[in-house]
Amino acid sequence: MLIDQTCRQIRRGVFLAAILLGPAGWCLPEGNDGLASKYPGDEGMAGDAAVISHNNFEAGEVKGKWDNVYHAANIRMAVEAENVHGGKRALELSVPQQQDEVANALVKKLGGGFDIVFLRYYSKFDAGFEQVGSSHNGGFLAAIAPGLAYATPGVRADGSNKFMASLENWREEAATASPGELNVYCYHPGQRSDFGDHLFPSGKVLPLRYLSGDYGPGFVAREDLRPELARWYCYELMLKANTPGLRDGQIACWLDGKLVANFPKLRLRDTQELKINHARP
Repeated sequence: MLIDQTCRQIRRGVFLAAILLGPAGWCLPEGNDGLASKYPGDEGMAGDAAVISHNNFEAGEVKGKWDNVYHAANIRMAVEAENVHGGKRALELSVPQQQDEVANALVKKLGGGFDIVFLRYYSKFDAGFEQVGSSHNGGFLAAIAPGLAYATPGVRADGSNKFMASLENWREEAATASPGELNVYCYHPGQRSDFGDHLFPSGKVLPLRYLSGDYGPGFVAREDLRPELARWYCYELMLKANTPGLRDGQIACWLDGKLVANFPKLRLRDTQELKINHARP
């Protein structure tokens, strides 16, 4: 992967939350019905019983909050006013110019796992962010079976080994404005190749874009969109595992509190034991 220049993203305020299904089931939060609506400016949200983990980076240390930190040399605490979204610090992740692939990430293990997890974080791309292709540059939730490595590119999801959703931007060619269109990179049993599918809000899927995604008759196609560079956004990703034998899994995404993508009727697993147990902002 050739990087034309050093690419930077900055993160602020990472929250992981889970909910349990009650007898009456569960409905997708919309508008001001979500957990964050109770905590303006996220103040106090970390103490909510539904929150699994949080990190606002104000302490200036990440290792104690995360189970793995990749390439620490390319991560720093930003303190410049233009690079901070509330508080006094933010986390900056850089990708240096080079031919070889390199990854930056903070990884959180979620113990025995959950059936529904929300990931919320604030992020902005540097004004000079310039990268073509799939760079997996956003938030990530995954179910990984015991014995399977954390990163297994090219290993198909078979219903019992893994499933994952990564909220990111896809830039197909240099003529496409950076950072590319928002989408969810997803490994699931029905994926179209050995690598994950790119699911777009409009229903477009890559690869094989001429085939529509299979989300059931109630799917609502939304406008495909591209975040602006050098602007802070609040990103939220929800991953809901399906009931084995049913197509009731779901992935949803919000941008600054607005629901921008919703993919229902998904088959993500065939066994109840496979639960969402890894997160990455």
